[in-house]
Amino acid sequence: MSQAIASPADSAPSKPTAHKNRLSAGFFRFILGRFLLIIPTVFILVTIVFFVMRATGDPISAPMGGRLTPEELQRRIHGAGYDRPLIVQYFDYLGGLLHGDLGRTLTDNQPVISVLTRYGAATLELALLSLVVALLVGIGFGRIAAKHRDRAQDAGIRMFAILCYATPVFFLGLVLKLIFSVGLGVLPSSGRSSLQSEMQFSRLVSPTGLYIVDALQPGDMKVLGDVLMHAILPALALGLLTAGVFIRLVRTNVISTYNAGYIEAARSRGVSEKRLMSKHAWRPALIPIITVMGMQIALLLAGAVLTETTFEWKGLGFMLSNYLKARDFVAVQGIVILIAIIVSVVNFIVDVISALIDPRVRY
Repeated sequence: MSQAIASPADSAPSKPTAHKNRLSAGFFRFILGRFLLIIPTVFILVTIVFFVMRATGDPISAPMGGRLTPEELQRRIHGAGYDRPLIVQYFDYLGGLLHGDLGRTLTDNQPVISVLTRYGAATLELALLSLVVALLVGIGFGRIAAKHRDRAQDAGIRMFAILCYATPVFFLGLVLKLIFSVGLGVLPSSGRSSLQSEMQFSRLVSPTGLYIVDALQPGDMKVLGDVLMHAILPALALGLLTAGVFIRLVRTNVISTYNAGYIEAARSRGVSEKRLMSKHAWRPALIPIITVMGMQIALLLAGAVLTETTFEWKGLGFMLSNYLKARDFVAVQGIVILIAIIVSVVNFIVDVISALIDPRVRY
């Protein structure tokens, strides 16, 4: 009799367990599907970049056409294989990509992969610092604007957000340089570090290319301070561009969730306004914020070209500008492909985070 009574109780937990397993399986199917989307996305971008770059001719005639005799030019074109049918060149290029070969730059004859590894760390460092600025300013001011909706603080913050988003990043960079470098003389106007710090980095056994990380290796706080001082203005110029978007997005979504029915129910139970904002209204507002954050990474990388050029920050954006001026199609192709891969991977990570925060995203 006791066994008959116990059996329903023993079988009851099986349903929640099965439901949990179904959720887990659905989550991993969602992640796998999003990950597999990276492959066709990168493939399409690689194809577009390849054919667009060759729409104006082969990569040798463009930069070298006025410097070489016609015979020497044809000899180089034939030696590089650019006189073959375009579709043959395309499949050869895809084969090289599968083996990690992006070709060699035409201007300085170095492997494109070495250019990416050498200057990619600088762009990564600038993008991360800019993202920190964007999140601190965007989330902080956005929450303040939502809390003081339709008041003076809200109006001032919204105007600030419009200025951040509408001001060209190169113009903002020049203004910051005029104020803090030329006018006040408190911050460096260009470069990633001083000459003394560069000399210390050159003596490191295993440099990462991330100057903040490399500055910690010798344990000299003066070097770290020098690196941070050089990074303030570029990070501000690029970060404020994205902060303007975050301010408006955070304000709108927090106000929307703050006026939802479950918030009113919690308020009627005597929950404090501070707790309503920090616990109940904030998390549901994160979903669209995180989604847009992934798209803003592409904006950061695009803005890095102008920011690095303005501040002579020698990263991929700075080199891309130089290679475009030299019409070095091979180098430009490699840099654009890397940026496309980064944007695709970041958007995949954003999808994963969104699915973890809100299970409804998976379906």
